[in-house]
Amino acid sequence: MQSGIESLSRWIEAVLAVLLIGLMLAVVLQVLGSAFDVNPILSLAEPAALVGRAVTLNSLLDLQWHLLVIVGLIPAGLVWQRDRHVRVDFLYQRYDVRWRAKVDLAGNLLFAAPFFLLILPASWSFMMRAWRSDEGSRNGGLEDLWLIKSVLPLGLGILAVYILLESLRLMHARR
Repeated sequence: MQSGIESLSRWIEAVLAVLLIGLMLAVVLQVLGSAFDVNPILSLAEPAALVGRAVTLNSLLDLQWHLLVIVGLIPAGLVWQRDRHVRVDFLYQRYDVRWRAKVDLAGNLLFAAPFFLLILPASWSFMMRAWRSDEGSRNGGLEDLWLIKSVLPLGLGILAVYILLESLRLMHARR
């Protein structure tokens, strides 16, 4: 199972690397379009997902924010899985491995579990409201905003799965 998780993690990292390059390209295109006063950047005969009938400076700006959210939120689960998340390490390191495992499990059960029980349904509802209303940008930016809003339940869901797996590992290790 661990190799499957590692394979998934590497795949997610590769996708995030491509999205980061996409973010940089969107910035460059938006800067060039602004500098040369080109808007829209590209007009389309038929509506396309996210951009509608044109790629505009506003849609590139929206895309930048959306890609930033993706590359910022999705890796949270990977950071947790690799035990690279923030904690008070100068206190934590003083204790032995068994005590640290107890602290980690208690933190997961007392803080993470209630947080995810509240935030996952709320984030799903947030995304579904955008889906049902066919929400789009009001200023000529991106359409289909449910796509970016789906990153919230997806990223939080990935993080919740990693925390659940870690909690199960910690419970099993106590036996």
